[in-house]
This record gives sequence, structure tokens and C-alpha cells, in this order.
Amino acid sequence: MTASSGARAPRIDRVETSLLSLPLHTPFVTALRRTTTIETVLVRLTDSDGCTGWGEAPQVWQVTGDSLAGSRACLDGPLADALLAAPADPVETAPIIQGAVVGNRSAKMAADIALHDLAARRADVPLAVHLARLAGRPGRAGTATRVRTDVTLAAGDAAGLADAARARVADGFSTLKLKVGTDAATDVARVRAVRDAVGPDVGLRLDANQGWDAFAAIAVIRALEDAGVGIEVVEQPVPAGDVLGLAHVTANVETPIMADESLFTLEDLVEIIRCDAADLVNVKLAKCGGLTPALELLGVAQRHGFGTFVGSMMESHVGIGAAASLVSAVGVTSLPDLDAAWWASDSPYDGGVTYDRDEICLPARPGLGIGGVRP
Repeated sequence: MTASSGARAPRIDRVETSLLSLPLHTPFVTALRRTTTIETVLVRLTDSDGCTGWGEAPQVWQVTGDSLAGSRACLDGPLADALLAAPADPVETAPIIQGAVVGNRSAKMAADIALHDLAARRADVPLAVHLARLAGRPGRAGTATRVRTDVTLAAGDAAGLADAARARVADGFSTLKLKVGTDAATDVARVRAVRDAVGPDVGLRLDANQGWDAFAAIAVIRALEDAGVGIEVVEQPVPAGDVLGLAHVTANVETPIMADESLFTLEDLVEIIRCDAADLVNVKLAKCGGLTPALELLGVAQRHGFGTFVGSMMESHVGIGAAASLVSAVGVTSLPDLDAAWWASDSPYDGGVTYDRDEICLPARPGLGIGGVRP
């Protein structure tokens, strides 16, 4: 789609979308789903000066409800209508993206990331530098060119998890996230098997993906505490809508509790703060709708004394690059969970982030550092 470029200031001139499917080197299994591919919609914005920016909208049926077909239709339809001829400036145009449609946060994420990537390219700075300036933290700009991440162990039986844990440590990861919540009766045994496999010096955190109720969560977490397994944090132990249950778990265990699926919007965060429902909050671009709302959520959480964490869905190097740049720009209080693109068999991009053991390497090129998609 194309708009006239007669305005003096640069305007969005084209919105182009395409589908991308990347095979994983290992199946990814949680309490909610099993997948062998990264499925996403890529969007490229081009302004009236010919500058471009990339974004992506991952398909996450089980968490956001967003699909490839829905996100692409939203990007090609109402979001393109809102973007075409709009200023190529996130300060002016990011609110237009958020207000153009209800929901469709993956599509909003794609458009918002692309808008910030374009702005960083225009400024000839990496995306992290651009975001640090927007957040009023120019002193952080460019200070972190590498961002450490944990790695997820797909849900499985005790023996399989132990084998996977040893393999991920051999790959260079020093913090492991275990997917639990599929069976509370055996969760403790599986976590203990992983601890026995990797020893005391590897960080362990758990993600229940809403798989327990509050009573089961307390029982499992207390059993792990009594066993001295050493868990750093437990993520989303109860269903997303059960904020009071989340608060009950937080108040009745010693292990820090993180809200994930319970947090999409600023209103969700206000409720978590009001109920003192968690110790940390997990901000994901696909849940909140991109970098612009993520900056706000992280800022509010930090000002209210909550721990902050940045995670991802099954995204490619575009979404991971944006999230890692966000971490570099504003900082978080807990090691982020940005291993999604590591699971891809290969990167389809010319440039962008790369992985070096448990570190995400941010490119020195402007924006996301992506020159294009290889055929």
C-alpha cells in the first residue's frame, strides 16, 4: 500500500506484510501447547524518504488469541489505514497504532516495533540507543551490547528434562527455566531431577503457564522450598484472571512469584499493584502491543517497587532483537527470557541479533540492524 509523500516531514508511505515459518531444532512444549516452528507475520514500513523499519507479529493462539491470518488482516487493513501518511515518528504515531483497533496486540507489536526501528535508522543509532533516549535514560544508551538470557526446558518427564538440562548447560546457558504445571503430582520430582542433573551452581526458575490452582501452587512451591532445590522465581502459577489467587500464593510462599499472563495492559498492572499480587512482572511485547506500551509498563512497575522482567513468545530475531534492545535501554531486575530465536534452526535475516552461548549480541548497525530477509 502507498500514500502520497508530499508532506515536508517524513511520513509512512508503505506498509508491507509477509508470512514467515521457521523450523525449530527441538520441539517446544509447555502446559499450553507444543510447536515445532516459529510462525509469525513480518511487516516492513517505508517512509517518504525511503527509510524502512521491520516488525513482527507472532502467532500465539493460547495466550493472546492472535493468529497469523488475523494479525496480517489487521496490519493490511485498519493499521495500514491508520499508518499511511502518518508521521514517521513514534512519539506522534505510536498512540495512533494503539488506538486504531481493539485487541490485536501482536499486530500492534509488529507495527510499533517497525516504527521504532525506522526512527532509530533515521537517527543512525542502534534501537537500544533510541529507546534509552525515549525513556529519558540517555546515560544507558549503548552501554549494553550483549544481553544475557535464560533458556527454557520444554515440558517432559524427569529423565528427559534432566537430559535436556545437561545439554543446555553444555550449550553455555547458566540459568534454566522449567515448564511445569502439566501435573502437580509429579512436578516436584521433575524439578529435583533437573537440579540433581546440573548441580547447585545453575540457576533454576519455573514457569507453570497457569497450570496450577492457588492451593496446588502453594503445595508444590513449599515442597520445593523444603527440599532445598533453590528456585529463583515461579512464573504465573495460577490462571491469568485469578489475581486474588496469585496474591494468595505470593503471600504464602518464600519463593518470588512473577505475573505473566495476568499482565497485558496498564489496567492489569494497576490491579496487580493494588492487590500486591506478585513480586515481579513479566512484560512481553506481544501481550502489551509493542515497545511503546512496554516502556510504560516497565516504568510504572519499577516506580512501585516491583521486580521487572522481559520475556517473549516464540518470536524470530526481529521480536527478540526489539526486546533485547529494550532490556539494554532501560534495564530489568531479573535475567530476561529471550531465548525464542535461539530455538530456530537458522536465522533468515541479513543482520540482526545473534546468540553467543547465553548472550544475545546486539548489532552495531542502526535500528534492529536487519538489512532484509534472505530468500
